[in-house]
Amino acid sequence: MIHYSYMVIDTRSLFQADLSELFDLLSSCGYEGVELNLFPGLAAESSRLEQALAASGLTLPSFLTGAAYSDGVCLSSADSGARQAAVAYLKDCIELAGRFQSILVVGLLQGLRSDEPDLKIANQRIVEGLQEVGAAALQRGVELVIEPVNHLQVGFNNSVAEVRQLIETIDSPAFKPMVDTIHMNIEETSLTQPIYDCGEELRHVHLCESNGAILGSGHIDFGAVLKALGDIAYDGFASVKVYRKATLEEAAVSSMGFLRRQGSA
Repeated sequence: MIHYSYMVIDTRSLFQADLSELFDLLSSCGYEGVELNLFPGLAAESSRLEQALAASGLTLPSFLTGAAYSDGVCLSSADSGARQAAVAYLKDCIELAGRFQSILVVGLLQGLRSDEPDLKIANQRIVEGLQEVGAAALQRGVELVIEPVNHLQVGFNNSVAEVRQLIETIDSPAFKPMVDTIHMNIEETSLTQPIYDCGEELRHVHLCESNGAILGSGHIDFGAVLKALGDIAYDGFASVKVYRKATLEEAAVSSMGFLRRQGSA
């Protein structure tokens, strides 16, 4: 059975308002969780976040880590300081994830080809950094997923197959693959075969429309995606991701309505 969460991309702004108002809305819509984008200072808000989650009945299945890339944190960078900072940052994130029993999503921190043009060197650096992170995650009992992000946003490991190969090379049980429908729409020839290829290893899902707007407003065949998830008996979280053409409140309500019409919520 799929469990649905809603992704809040602008987490910083969320914490400037009343958390309970949004969390209660998500819960009333039928979401079971909320996915948050990590930002500096979130750890200091942990107690407030715990209280709001408990009051709403939501869980926090996953944290996004990619926003730190804009601060010069990068796993593939030719600058060893930037690479060390990326590893240190992810280790700090592990501590927060452990507190909330959340998955950490790693994608954007791999960097761009402008950070390292040589694919082999870049992947070697990414592997070495994530091996260190994986060791820390195992000690804390935290799981990490690597998100296959399209080539316009990340320079490496854009397809699900490439991410699965990366995870095999890292060789740490802390890492599992995930899928995101908008990135698959760009990188893959099928929206369902990568799901079947992951099988029971699939640990997290992002549901995002082809235009980044409310589910059902683009051309992603979510019916096929959801069927594939059912076929592999996926019982983790799928986060609804909407980042344009709607307010958070509009997107949350409408997208859950769409999922219910698909017969999957």
